[in-house]
Amino acid sequence: MKTFLGIGSGAGIGIATAERFAKEGFRVILANRNAENTQTLIQQLTSKGFQAEARTVDATDPAQVASLIADVESKYGNIDVLHYNAASLRQATIAGQSKETFVSDLAVNIGGALAAVQAVATTMADAKNGTILLTGGGFALYPSPDYLSLSIGKAGIRALALGLFESFKEQSIHVATITITTFVNPGSKETSDIADQFWQLHAQLPGQWTAETTYPAN
Repeated sequence: MKTFLGIGSGAGIGIATAERFAKEGFRVILANRNAENTQTLIQQLTSKGFQAEARTVDATDPAQVASLIADVESKYGNIDVLHYNAASLRQATIAGQSKETFVSDLAVNIGGALAAVQAVATTMADAKNGTILLTGGGFALYPSPDYLSLSIGKAGIRALALGLFESFKEQSIHVATITITTFVNPGSKETSDIADQFWQLHAQLPGQWTAETTYPAN
């Protein structure tokens, strides 16, 4: 059975994407900082007959992220799909945000993604197989002064996907992001559409791989 690991999975895009892959026969592992919330998401999946389990991780801590991935690999072997969905959605201007929260926001919004990619890259390269999916955002294209730390984080997610795409492609690893340019509510049609789009990125044949799609489509 193939393994899907979602980091920072919540009640919106995270659970929708996890369920989309579960429907394709994947074992789903969801990891978040809030163990209670993560367990609630797992129950949603297991109640539908999917194989799923919860883990706890603080995405701001690279050591915890690496330990999580090493633990999953030791139990199930190669992670076939990594989905990084963690983000701090803080509304704050540069004048109104403290240095401490700004740094912690960036640690979630991009630092955890970097740590996760580094942790899975070696085993994916050895297996010559793997997909890394990153939840992006429209603030990467149109930064907001009211969501500055999130804007910088989403710009980093986009740069990570585009910057690694070619070199990882040579190692048979598909890195891709969806730049989401609309607000998304849990359980909405948008979450299902984005989950389908993530699946379509994973299902692309190697010669057709793309690094980025946008939602809604331009």
